[in-house]
Amino acid sequence: MQNIFEMKFLAISQNQAFARVCAAAFAAQLNPTLAELNEVKTAVSEAVTNAMIHGYGAGCDDEKWIYLRCQILDNEIWVEIEDKGMGINDIAAAREPLYTTKPDEERSGMGFTVMEEFMDEVVVHSALGEGTVVKMSKKITQ
Repeated sequence: MQNIFEMKFLAISQNQAFARVCAAAFAAQLNPTLAELNEVKTAVSEAVTNAMIHGYGAGCDDEKWIYLRCQILDNEIWVEIEDKGMGINDIAAAREPLYTTKPDEERSGMGFTVMEEFMDEVVVHSALGEGTVVKMSKKITQ
C-alpha cells in the first residue's frame, strides 16, 4: 500500500490537536494497535508544539504556517513537520533530554526525546532563519 497527504495550518495552539488527529486518521489505514496510534499522535504533537514555540515563538499570526506531510509505504508511516521559523542553532544539543531554549517558561525539554522514544526514526534538518523539518517514521505491526 502507498498513500500520501499533505496540509498546512496556522501555527496557533488550537491546531496542535487538529494536526495530531489528522496524522492519526491517516495512520489508521494501516490498522495500528491503539498503542501505536497513540505513539504517532504524541510524536506529531511534540513536533508541532516545537514548531510553534521554538520555530515561531510567541505571538504567532496568520503569516506563520506549519506543514504536515504523511506518507504510507507498505506497513510504515512517515510523518514530516516543517516550519519556516527561526531554525535550530545546535541540533545535537536540542535533541538532548531536558534541553530547552525557553528555561523561563514551563518547558521540560523532552520533545525530541519523546519523538525518538515513540518513533522508529527521527531525522532533523534545520537552518538558522529558514526553519526546521522533522521527519519521523514508524513501522506498524500487522
